Amino acid sequence: MRVPVIVDPAPSASRSPSTAPRPTAVPATATPIAAVRTALPPHRYAQEDLTEPIGDLCLPPGADRTVLRRIHASAGVRTRHLALPIERYAALGDFGRSNDAWMAAGLRLGEEALTGALKEAGLGPADVDLLVCASITGVAAPSLDARLAGRMGMRPDVKRLPVFGLGCVAGAAGLARVHDYLRGHPDDTAVLLTVELCSLTLQLRDDSRANLVAGALFGDGAAALVARGSGSAGPDAAGPSVVATRSRLYPDTEQLLGWNIGAGGFRVVIDAGVPGLVRDHFGRHVRAFLADHGLTTGDIGTWVCHPGGPRVLSAVTDSLGLPAGALDSARRSLAAVGNMSSVSVLHILQSIRETRRPEPGTWGLLLAMGPGFCSELVLLRW
Repeated sequence: MRVPVIVDPAPSASRSPSTAPRPTAVPATATPIAAVRTALPPHRYAQEDLTEPIGDLCLPPGADRTVLRRIHASAGVRTRHLALPIERYAALGDFGRSNDAWMAAGLRLGEEALTGALKEAGLGPADVDLLVCASITGVAAPSLDARLAGRMGMRPDVKRLPVFGLGCVAGAAGLARVHDYLRGHPDDTAVLLTVELCSLTLQLRDDSRANLVAGALFGDGAAALVARGSGSAGPDAAGPSVVATRSRLYPDTEQLLGWNIGAGGFRVVIDAGVPGLVRDHFGRHVRAFLADHGLTTGDIGTWVCHPGGPRVLSAVTDSLGLPAGALDSARRSLAAVGNMSSVSVLHILQSIRETRRPEPGTWGLLLAMGPGFCSELVLLRW
């Protein structure tokens, strides 16, 4: 399809990078990230071991599998974790069974991620003042966060915010909203939990290209991030702190990404125009955000980018004019666990905190895109 031409409003009166003051330290209003922890299901598969079973689920008997195999081979994924053993997916049958499986596995993984993150931060469930819980791969009322709060022993007055509909952008957007909250409640502790069991949304006997791409690209997991207000703790040694955020909706692009929801559950919408939109418009918005803080893309030492797929990562690289290896952390995550929707940026951030440990003073940018079509930017400082 033809990607809509986006006309930006007149630029604001914010200062250009050449005149804006160069920030030298983490501001007092920054939000320290105390811990990040990912939980993965035990059912781990090599990509080549999933291709034919997924073909059995999605394609009619005797169908040509050339396209399916090409999509799996080019997805940039080597291994993935699934909520269930692959042989159990054929028996799910309908949305009710899939959603029941999401609830059961989601509670287990969510509790594992929350327990690990709180332990890493030196905190307990009763220390949590706000719990934000994002998932786009299942629905429940009471929501996952309500069930986990009682199950784990959080205080009865814990504030909860279940989020549905943000999809892949929810890891970045959830972190941004946690930062907003803690600026107004500097003595509080807030936790972001993301739970995405993407495999449970695979549509049986659906040979559409979008369903085949989803079956090749997405993996399952959960992640929890603990952040503390500026009045409750200093920056964690592993860093980073959230300095600023920005949200962006792209007009007339609602049809590019999301779900068509019907009797069979969540039928994925992935339009081929997404990489073109990113390539044509994303870089300008990132540069404007950085310029408002006296920065350029050259000042960013660590990029935490949602791994939307090889074509999207290439589009981000081109749009921002990044060096070839700038998004290697995203490509490694994609290869190891697939695209885990909102979980992925937290998985990447955990890996960077544990393995790379950027030097103090390093600037980072955490970014993701999702249904809307929208993007979320989170400026970080180690």
